[in-house]
Amino acid sequence: MKIKLNKILKKGRAMFLAYDQGMEHGPTDFNDKNVNPEYILRIAKKGKFTGLIFQKGIAEKYQSKIKKSGVPLIVKLNGKTNLVKSEPVSRQLCSVDEAVNLGAVAVGYTIYIGSVFEKEMLTEFEKIRGEARKKGLPVIVWIYPRGKGVKGKKKKDLMAYAARVGLEIGADIVKIQSTGKKTDIEWAVESAGKCKVVLAGGKKRSEKELLNEIKDAVNAGCAGIAIGRNIWQNKKPLEITNKIKKIIFK
Repeated sequence: MKIKLNKILKKGRAMFLAYDQGMEHGPTDFNDKNVNPEYILRIAKKGKFTGLIFQKGIAEKYQSKIKKSGVPLIVKLNGKTNLVKSEPVSRQLCSVDEAVNLGAVAVGYTIYIGSVFEKEMLTEFEKIRGEARKKGLPVIVWIYPRGKGVKGKKKKDLMAYAARVGLEIGADIVKIQSTGKKTDIEWAVESAGKCKVVLAGGKKRSEKELLNEIKDAVNAGCAGIAIGRNIWQNKKPLEITNKIKKIIFK
């Protein structure tokens, strides 16, 4: 079945609003405004994001409001908390069928390459990919090098490795964390081949630093970004959104 990437891309570009951090980071990311998913939905709708990333619980509880927003839903299928301090592993919490029933037009999954649990996550991803292929759903894979296996390795090499794994396992889009250097991003994009690359927005930082990195990413060949805290933690989220849109959709 043909993969419907146009459901989450605009002219081949991606601008995803990520809001799956509540499980990974706990309540420390939130204030009285952005703790409410409806606030995020308003930003996504007014900012005209090409996709909105939720875990299944929010997707279920706010299903009607998500549908009314008109923003394409991407459901994250696995997750973990940050309370257990051991080798990273993120296991499946939502099926592809459940995601579709919730209105998802794409699914996402995280793999920590370098973890001793890497094999389990790769195996789980392959089953998910097969199910998604039958439905024509795009599959986005978050690939983050973490765990015992990455010690002593250069960040540039790990970023390119993450991008390459996305291509090798058959993801449609791979989401990676940037080193902040344009030449490193270029090498990662080249390593990903025909698998589209989006950068993770990462921790909250200055507007100048953020916009410069997005410019470098787009010029290096990235399809766009999956950004969360740098939008919904911003006092003027729509202003920063519009600045980012001008860069990505120039």
